[in-house]
Amino acid sequence: MDFGLTEKQKMIRKITREFAEEYIAPVAEESDRNSELDPTVMKKMKELNYFGSCIPEEYGGAGLHNDTISFAIITEEIGRVDASWAITTGVHGSVCLYPIYRFGTEEQKQRFLIDLAKGNKIGAFCLTEANAGSDAGGVQLTAEKDGDDYILNGSKIFATNGGIAKTLLVVAKSGEKASRKVLTVFIVDTDTPGYSVGVKEDKLGVRASNTSELVFQDVRVPEENILGGLGNGFRLGLQILDYGRITIAAQCLGLAQGCLEASIKYSNEREQFGAKIGKFQGIQWKLADMATDVESARLLTYKAAWRCDQKMDYGLAGSMAKLVASEAAMKAAHQAVQIHGGYGLMKAYAVERFFRDAKMGEIYEGTSEIQRMVIANHMLKGR
Repeated sequence: MDFGLTEKQKMIRKITREFAEEYIAPVAEESDRNSELDPTVMKKMKELNYFGSCIPEEYGGAGLHNDTISFAIITEEIGRVDASWAITTGVHGSVCLYPIYRFGTEEQKQRFLIDLAKGNKIGAFCLTEANAGSDAGGVQLTAEKDGDDYILNGSKIFATNGGIAKTLLVVAKSGEKASRKVLTVFIVDTDTPGYSVGVKEDKLGVRASNTSELVFQDVRVPEENILGGLGNGFRLGLQILDYGRITIAAQCLGLAQGCLEASIKYSNEREQFGAKIGKFQGIQWKLADMATDVESARLLTYKAAWRCDQKMDYGLAGSMAKLVASEAAMKAAHQAVQIHGGYGLMKAYAVERFFRDAKMGEIYEGTSEIQRMVIANHMLKGR
């Protein structure tokens, strides 16, 4: 059993860490305060092909479609300094681009994937509604057949990248019955008449990441924009979420690593009672617990990514990774603020932002409670 990274993966980590520290970290606090992504970072990420990292080169990507571990490392290193950018690029790649690459027709790939992979357009996955979140089968947004088109009516909420996205994967109810078998995923161009962005959410954490309500009023979508077949939306949606959970796990892992490193640095600098606080057993135990939680999250996240690359089932591994990594991030952020004391409450220190960002990881892409349900169901079925 080999736990080592390849030379290519080590280089990707090094390059991404240097990029994140040079371009993202200096503007992260301002981006959080303004609730807006920095346009200079956006331009630089586009130049370096970070938006298409998990897509083959033939479709404009960086060619890491068979190296999910590298994709996770990229998300981890970005999340180490700013969870907002990690979730923006992670969602764009994992639950919009990758599903089009994996399940789309060649015509769909040519029409949508290339611009998305090059970063010319941002993508979003739209599942959640007022009465459909943890219950993925409760979607009420309708898709009514009209000739060779479908007409979409309804709304989505809490759509990550929603307000800046130009291409959407929209889960809609394409039949009359209240059944998971009538759900379908549509690729929607946001320039289509009848589409509009509603409320932009004012969030606790990952504030620079755009989270918005999306409104569909007689939005006409051609039949050829159906992804993965009519009525396959529920199954497809769950598969999309499985892959997305690896990305969220990696984002949370990076955040937890950032909390640990900030705490170590502060513990080696801050003096009380005539000694560095890192000399005190109470601080040492916190650091030890944080380091152990981070490494546990890393192993589970990389295992899920490895299983994906090996064409093995990774649904269970992804849920475990997402659960452990998100809770590790929350615990690490809590301890980081505690170690920083009063300074941990001040926006001048990154751990204040990390604390707010960490809570988000336990909610989106399936709450911790949902992950435990998924894991338990796998166990009860003998998997």
